[in-house]
Amino acid sequence: MTKFSTTYIGNLQTEAIHLKSGSKIITEAPEDNNGKGSMFSPTDMFAASLASCMMTIMAIAGQAHGFSIDGMRIETEKIMGANPRRVAELKLDIYLPKKDYTEREMRFIETSVKTCPVANSLHPDIVKTITYHLPE
Repeated sequence: MTKFSTTYIGNLQTEAIHLKSGSKIITEAPEDNNGKGSMFSPTDMFAASLASCMMTIMAIAGQAHGFSIDGMRIETEKIMGANPRRVAELKLDIYLPKKDYTEREMRFIETSVKTCPVANSLHPDIVKTITYHLPE
């Protein structure tokens, strides 16, 4: 079990500490909700965690099946909804690194996107728009 400690540090900012490693994350309220937009907001972290989780599961699949995703990036756009305020949609553009992926490798990548723990934890009302960009 992983434990964190989160503290409100003022100015609409929080600091989360990963207790085992001491690693820290500071968040701030977003610009559209009284923040300055100078760092990740909690909902930005929520969206970023989906992309990080997808790539982690893809990398695990790649290691197990002999291919690499080194250099992959995911650009994420978070769209907020209202009444109640929530993340309504996540648009993810997945940029695969230069490599000729086999059909089998692409199946592993696509399965990883759909089955990572964060994806499995999202409310079904959150729209997930995923676009793959293959290298030229």
